[in-house]
Amino acid sequence: MRIRLLFSLLALLTVSWASYADQVIEEIVARVDNQIITRSEYLRSEEELRKEAQQQDPVNADRIVADRDKDVLRDLIDQQLLLEKGKELGINGDTDLIKKLDQMRKDMNLESMEELEKAAQAQGVSFEDFKQNMRNQIITQQVIGREVGSRITISKEDEQKFYDEHKAELDQPESIRLSEILVSTEKKPNDSRDEATILAAAQEKANRLLAEIKAGAKFEDVAKKNSDGPTAAQGGDLGDFKRGTLAKELEDKTFAMKPGEVSDVTRTKQGFIILKVTSHTEPGIPPLDKIEARIQDALYMQKLQPALREYLTKLREDASIHIKDGYVDTGASPNQTEPVETATKDDKAKPLKKKKKLGLF
Repeated sequence: MRIRLLFSLLALLTVSWASYADQVIEEIVARVDNQIITRSEYLRSEEELRKEAQQQDPVNADRIVADRDKDVLRDLIDQQLLLEKGKELGINGDTDLIKKLDQMRKDMNLESMEELEKAAQAQGVSFEDFKQNMRNQIITQQVIGREVGSRITISKEDEQKFYDEHKAELDQPESIRLSEILVSTEKKPNDSRDEATILAAAQEKANRLLAEIKAGAKFEDVAKKNSDGPTAAQGGDLGDFKRGTLAKELEDKTFAMKPGEVSDVTRTKQGFIILKVTSHTEPGIPPLDKIEARIQDALYMQKLQPALREYLTKLREDASIHIKDGYVDTGASPNQTEPVETATKDDKAKPLKKKKKLGLF
């Protein structure tokens, strides 16, 4: 489900210029050097914003859209500037694109890329557009990492200050992270065995899998290959559980286990399960050294946003950007060398039939 939703979201994140190759472009709302941003692309981004807001917070979706709608053109220009910078730096994203697509194929338990393409098409997504959108994301992320992220420094003083200022937020309940291997006892339609035989076979299989793990096999690999649970593709990862959220029998057993420890085979309504405790979080405020990585991540994101905006402002100042009258780039710099372009009567775009692909990518 998560991967299929990704198809739909990525298809809307950027607009493949090729998809407009044989369509009428009614209006050009911005020019970024030699590239254009069309009204169709602008409206597509607004629609994506509405969809994301509904998924993130249905109750406050209208407020989120109202707050962020003003930045739609800014974000489109940001993306175009980063893609141009990627070309300048020789970043094409091809290798990472292949890796990501192959991982997606594995996560969906598909045998080939052709099956992945069919899965995309079944969601109403052009696979070529989907790949281009994913490539654009890879390129922009790599440019940001190389040009902005690599210059961010985090000192021990920064970490200590953040820790001291956020102690209330860092206070946490006791919890564990679990992974599972499930051997189902559900009878399949064409299975002629009786219930007792199915039960015995399932228990025997679960015992065999546990023996493999105790002999040195990786729990995650065994889960991916043998688990009947919905988490098999993720190596059996079930996520975090606070104390009081599990059935008492399971809670007493798992909260007493150490991280990395694997349980015996346990019977449940769904079948026989083997559980692994991957981490155990003690209640209270953890010491700084235990959550240093989390704090570094939070500080990195805190520093990245203003640094990225500063970088994009500089890119704007080095680019030639023209905005059609009636549209606003909220990321514009007062030092941009090209004036904002206003439309006259003669400037109103006439429908333009594109005879071939624009070849921008």
